[in-house]
Amino acid sequence: MKKFLTAVLALALSVSLVACGGTDTTAQGGDTAGQVTYTVGICQLVQHAALDAATQGFIDALNEALPGHVVFEEKNASGDPANCSTIVNGFVSEGVDLIMANATPALTAAVSATADIPILGTSVTAYGVALDLDDFSGTVGGNVSGTSDLADLEAQANMITEWFPEAKNVGLLFCSAEANSRYQVDEVAKLLGAKGITCKEFAFTDTNDVASLAQSAAEFSDVVYIPTDNVAASNKEAIANVLLPAGVPAVAGEEGICTDCGVCTLSISYYDLGRTTGEMAAKILTGEADISTMAVEYTTATPKFDADVCEKLGITPLDGYVAIEK
Repeated sequence: MKKFLTAVLALALSVSLVACGGTDTTAQGGDTAGQVTYTVGICQLVQHAALDAATQGFIDALNEALPGHVVFEEKNASGDPANCSTIVNGFVSEGVDLIMANATPALTAAVSATADIPILGTSVTAYGVALDLDDFSGTVGGNVSGTSDLADLEAQANMITEWFPEAKNVGLLFCSAEANSRYQVDEVAKLLGAKGITCKEFAFTDTNDVASLAQSAAEFSDVVYIPTDNVAASNKEAIANVLLPAGVPAVAGEEGICTDCGVCTLSISYYDLGRTTGEMAAKILTGEADISTMAVEYTTATPKFDADVCEKLGITPLDGYVAIEK
């Protein structure tokens, strides 16, 4: 009976050490302080350079802030929003301590799956648009915050006219299934329209019609604008194989799409964006910050150009732009 009671007390003690926000396991060597281990679920929409960099930055920053205290469950949805829902629902069932949603479909899936587990988005362009918030002023509230990859859209529109002052027709090449892409092209179209430029949309629905829409855009356009768009990023080679032989320049919303495909871009570091998200996660997990009051964070953009593309198209880079490193 004495052994039985000892076992029961030991079990009760181990259960009591399970803390909210992580599992407390007693360290070896007589350290009674214990060590809290957090489980973080990562849902990334698709594999491409920008999102990969954001995920790596997130992991690196969180490991540096909480070394040895975080277990990551990293899942990739292979470009299918339905897979995002399956992944985050699995995280919710497991009771992870935090979900990192990399790209808009991952964020919306996570928000639909839980109102309790903290959710941090990254590589999300416009939170108000993504989450259908009429009064978004910088803070989502509830269990959601994160980082945005939005570069100044007015600056992007100005970049088009600065590099190509004779342009009359601009094709807007994007995925119609991405709400943030729609937001970007709508805003850029308004800004270019005010300058007397005609804009026309060439919206593909998935990877299957990227090449054909790129061809139509090339036939219409003096310049093509490609916003920050995950489907475009995953298919930039197909776009480049159409635009470059046709001699049509592209201005891109981010560096990953611009590289070997576009002429210029306002570039952000997705690795740094992920690191900022990881730093936010550390504060949430340790209780240092309340996610409901954490504003969405942004990063600065650097004007860049692709030297190889400029050479192929016979374009002289403008002053004030930095060459993309390859």
